[in-house]
Amino acid sequence: MLSMVGVMKNTKKIFALCALVSLAVAGCSSSSSNSNATATPALTGTVRIGVEAPITGDQAETGKGMINAAGLAAYQLNAKGGINGKKVVIVPIDDEANPKIAGARAAAAIKSGLDGVVGPYNTGTGLITLPLFIKAGLVPIRLTSNSKTNSLGYTLQPMDYQITPMATEALTKWKAAKTAAILYDSTPDSYTNSIDASLSKSFQAAGVKILANTAIKPGAKSYADQVKAAAALKPDVIYAATYFPEGGLIAKAVHDQKVTAACIADYASDDPGYVTSAGSTEAAQGCSVIGVPSPGEFLKGPAFVSQYKAAFGAEPGTWSPYVFDSLNLLADAAEKTGGFDAAKLTKQLNATKGWPGVTGSVTIDAKTGNRDPATLVVLDVTKDGGLAIDRSWVTGVGAAY
Repeated sequence: MLSMVGVMKNTKKIFALCALVSLAVAGCSSSSSNSNATATPALTGTVRIGVEAPITGDQAETGKGMINAAGLAAYQLNAKGGINGKKVVIVPIDDEANPKIAGARAAAAIKSGLDGVVGPYNTGTGLITLPLFIKAGLVPIRLTSNSKTNSLGYTLQPMDYQITPMATEALTKWKAAKTAAILYDSTPDSYTNSIDASLSKSFQAAGVKILANTAIKPGAKSYADQVKAAAALKPDVIYAATYFPEGGLIAKAVHDQKVTAACIADYASDDPGYVTSAGSTEAAQGCSVIGVPSPGEFLKGPAFVSQYKAAFGAEPGTWSPYVFDSLNLLADAAEKTGGFDAAKLTKQLNATKGWPGVTGSVTIDAKTGNRDPATLVVLDVTKDGGLAIDRSWVTGVGAAY
């Protein structure tokens, strides 16, 4: 069984988190009258929302932040009357970021009974599970960023076709790069494999010569040899198109080898685990990271961070506010349509314009199911190991953040 107990760090004890038993999360209740939430109304029946995430495995840190955020959203929804008077129950679906097992895990969750689904995070698993969810009559609010998942549900986070021009601008307008070496995770049907092809084409079209385009396999203990080979070509920028475990190791190698080229880690490395993988804050600081604002940098972010920390005694993950918003957007659509009928939800979500979330205003492009515009920035690793918007990038490219 999978279990999780929230450890209260706040004297007000705003939330009393529940154990996750088997696949279901019991609804949470307030442990104190000091809570800002209203008393939980009497709720009849349940609404089961699946949350597909890499809860275990190399990307478990991402999965933990996703599941926690879903639990927080469910708690707050239940405190206000649930969804259509029904108690929200979170059903964790652990795909381990592994396409080989994701389908069976999703099928088991569907069989157990789901009304909605948030996730998955990884494209490789999503290409398998999203069609299963849709076939079952569900409308996924996914966290994938590969264009192959366009129209397979909806997403609030950036897509590859939005990331590529932003990354190209960062290289050319901000770093003034003329040459680059790319290291990328070549896993088939992955975001990283896809973004590499897109970036290579875009960089060259912008006048950046690609000196090396080196495929790496995830899961290695070091990428020092690949970094050494890339650095020997003397590129202006080394670009790491990998997920955070590999991105952190590349940053470590760049630091250890005292590489003089600028280093940029792709959007897939935007995670607190990136710093952990690098081995030290100093090493992680050697590479800027393309990503999204940290949870506390959104206008409504500080309140969300405070609530999350009170509940879990830890900082939220990079994608925690996106999961929180995703579940609340789904809940709002279900309230407005009176349930989870796929056709009605689709029509409602297609019309989303200016929906107010923690991650800012949300407008959906009905043609793709994707958010437009995307919430993209360049991040620096701070002295305390966090991620914050790079102000030199803001100035250099005239960004709005």
